[in-house]
Parts: sequence; structure tokens; C-alpha cells
Amino acid sequence: MSEHTPDTASAREPAQESSREQATRDSYDAIAEVYTDWIANELTTKPHDRAALGAFSELVLSTGHDETLEIGCGPGRITAFLAALGVSPTGLDLSPAMLEIATGHYPNLNFALGSMTSLPFADDSFSGLVAWYSIIHVPDEDLSTAFAEAARVLRPGGLFQLAFQLGDRVDHVTDMAGVEVDLDFHRRSLAEVLTALEPHGFVPVTRLEREPDRSGQFPEATRQGYLLVRLAQ
Repeated sequence: MSEHTPDTASAREPAQESSREQATRDSYDAIAEVYTDWIANELTTKPHDRAALGAFSELVLSTGHDETLEIGCGPGRITAFLAALGVSPTGLDLSPAMLEIATGHYPNLNFALGSMTSLPFADDSFSGLVAWYSIIHVPDEDLSTAFAEAARVLRPGGLFQLAFQLGDRVDHVTDMAGVEVDLDFHRRSLAEVLTALEPHGFVPVTRLEREPDRSGQFPEATRQGYLLVRLAQ
């Protein structure tokens, strides 16, 4: 597995942090331990999630390169799953507390601190990107910037896998498991996200929607969407 660390010499200069980004970071710092304990086994109950990540990883490996970036990695569970599928992942997150947990749980994997609107990596650094329920915290006015950054660090022909809750509203949450937070959850349609991706050179590969899983340890209130796109060559 190859090591991939931020290239601050050739990466874009970090943008000034917005108030919404700061609130998101502070919220996940506050909830990090509780969230990590709660979410630890979620993949074992979500066959569609595992299937989407498996197909993505296989397509990334078919490009001849395995460098993959997970944007918004949290405590690192998806980054570790990607590593088990054979790619060489780096996890990136806005929350220092989340990254401290991730590096503690997975000391052999690479993690970096940063924002998806100003990625600390050089152009054409990766053949795969994953945004697993991370664009849900990106407001509409910042979505184009995030996708432009994704296109910048992805090699032509590379794959970008996104997962997010479907809908047409913004939910504001102030309490999670008894911890005070300040989080916006943006629910979008597959068509809306694809429309935002296309100006940056992304073309669709796979679109999947599923109904919410309302039972078990990880109940869902909304339908779930999985969108795989490729950066045009």
C-alpha cells in the first residue's frame, strides 16, 4: 500500500473557513467519541453500501492506479474498508477529534486534516474519490467549489463515489445523542447532485436509490442515494 500525504507545495492554498464549516467541525469534535461508538458496525448491516464501495474499488483498480481519497472520513471506518478492498486510501476530515480517533484505530492508514472545498493535495493525485455522506453538510453555495476541487485532484478517467440522503430540504440538528451540535443536513436528489457535478467534467456511471431501512440499530428516515461518476478523459 503506497503512502499518500498532503502536497502543500503544489496544492491550492487553504480557503478561509466559513462559519458553517466551523460549526460542522466543532460539532463533530464534540460528538466524535459517541458517534464512533454508534457507527462502528454500520457497514455490516448495509449490503448496498458494501456493494457500492466494492464496485467502486474494482473500477478504481482497473485504471491501473490505486490511490484513493475519502473526503469526510470521520473515524476512518470507510477508509479501512476501502483498504481491505485493495485500494490505497487516504482519509481526510475537517474534525481533528475524528482524525485522532481514526489514526488511533487504524495506525497503518493515512489521514489528513482539511476541507473538501480546499483539498491539501496536488492536481491529479488520485484515481478514486469517495464522499460517503459528507456532501450532506455542504451548503448549495459551496457545492460547486467542492466538486471543482474533486475534479482537480482526480486523474482523468478517475472515479468519484458519493452517497447521501435523498430529499429536497435542509434539516438543522442541535442535539445528537445528548450532545449539543450545530449541523445542517442537506437532502438532495440524484439528479440535483449530478447536475452540480457535470460542469466539472464528471459523467455518470451508476445511479442507485433505495428505500430507507427503518429497523435495526441504524434506522433511516429518508431514502438513500448512491452516485458513481467518472472524470472525463
